Amino acid sequence: MKGLMDWIEARLPFMEAMNKHVIQYPAPKNFNFWYFFGSLAMLVLVNQIVTGIWLTMNYVPSGEGAFASIEYIMRDVDYGWLLRYMHSTGASAFFVVVYLHMFRGMMYGSYQKPRELLWLFGMLIFLVLMAEAFMGYLLPWGQMSFWGAQVIISLFGAIPWIGDDLTLWIRGDYVISGATLNRFFALHVIALPLVLVVLVFLHILALHEVGSNNPEGIDIKKPKGSVPEGEKSKFKFHARYDKYDIVDAVPFHPYYTVKDIMGVAGFLILFCYVIFFAPEMGGYFLEKPNFEAANPLKTPEHIAPVWYFTSFYAILRAIPHKLMGVVGMGAAIVVLFLLPWLDRCKVKSVKYRSIWHKLNLTQFVICFIILGILGAIPATPGRTLLAQITTFGYFAFFALLWFYSKNEKCKPVPERISK
Repeated sequence: MKGLMDWIEARLPFMEAMNKHVIQYPAPKNFNFWYFFGSLAMLVLVNQIVTGIWLTMNYVPSGEGAFASIEYIMRDVDYGWLLRYMHSTGASAFFVVVYLHMFRGMMYGSYQKPRELLWLFGMLIFLVLMAEAFMGYLLPWGQMSFWGAQVIISLFGAIPWIGDDLTLWIRGDYVISGATLNRFFALHVIALPLVLVVLVFLHILALHEVGSNNPEGIDIKKPKGSVPEGEKSKFKFHARYDKYDIVDAVPFHPYYTVKDIMGVAGFLILFCYVIFFAPEMGGYFLEKPNFEAANPLKTPEHIAPVWYFTSFYAILRAIPHKLMGVVGMGAAIVVLFLLPWLDRCKVKSVKYRSIWHKLNLTQFVICFIILGILGAIPATPGRTLLAQITTFGYFAFFALLWFYSKNEKCKPVPERISK
């Protein structure tokens, strides 16, 4: 067996890659609760791919057969209901862990130098994930799927000069039809998952090139020869890290693989509870109108996207002018890409940042949550005013960050991780 493994390793260095990126990868010793969500995102991605493959075996991507095939999966396919609920709950779980993963990056400055490219790959993953979720949302061919797609696709018509042609190209027809469903199905099950997997691979490569950030925002890789021998980490790391002095680090395996298993266990308890006891989550994960077949002649009383899009949808509705609303919604995503250059502070962790930064980050989170609630319920004059205020707060976070971060008065940052 050893001879066979050596023969494979000489031609495909699997263990070399495992040692470099998992077993002997130096990780800061002070990871906390917030560092569960990266590994949980990987778990949910695998769940979505596996359950998605099984669902496609019985799904019919046509206007005539899509809704009926979903009913067939739910009622007649062995454990089809379980696969469908694992996939629909997994979509929401994906956005839960990704939003928390992004928030952790914002708290601890994981987008700052030298991790700008890492953040950009993460934001591209978020963007592709939004497109993937939107394409998949149409596939059940229920009332909310149909009319939600109708509303979102029509927004592209607000773009000057090319809007009408662009919406026609996206739909593949003059109205939402089987042609739209077919192309969304192809993108959802083939094109976008491939792009997503490639981006996740690049995200991990970028992470392991610059190293993981930590709650203190202190680099564990020091210049070679700058740390006394007795203060260096006693653990063995991959040879690629010999050009640095590694301090306050432990090998990712077994220390964080064991810790991540505990996080996975806790996540699966919540995940299974939702699947078996509340798969619709009060209409937020699976809306009631989506249990009716799509009907172009019957509009739902209230059309709203799934909860993970509602913050951006509320920004769209808060701006009266249609084109400006589309621009505002797009800008709310684009500005996240610019975060590494808007934050000009040298201190990474919120632990050592000024009180103004802590207050600014807090109001940003509050505004995002309020926008998410407002986007899920019907608009009224009062709610629209509140949406406009919180939209201002959302963008104010980035504008204020650029102004105060350059000369921000921060607490002294220690040279070493204290615990």
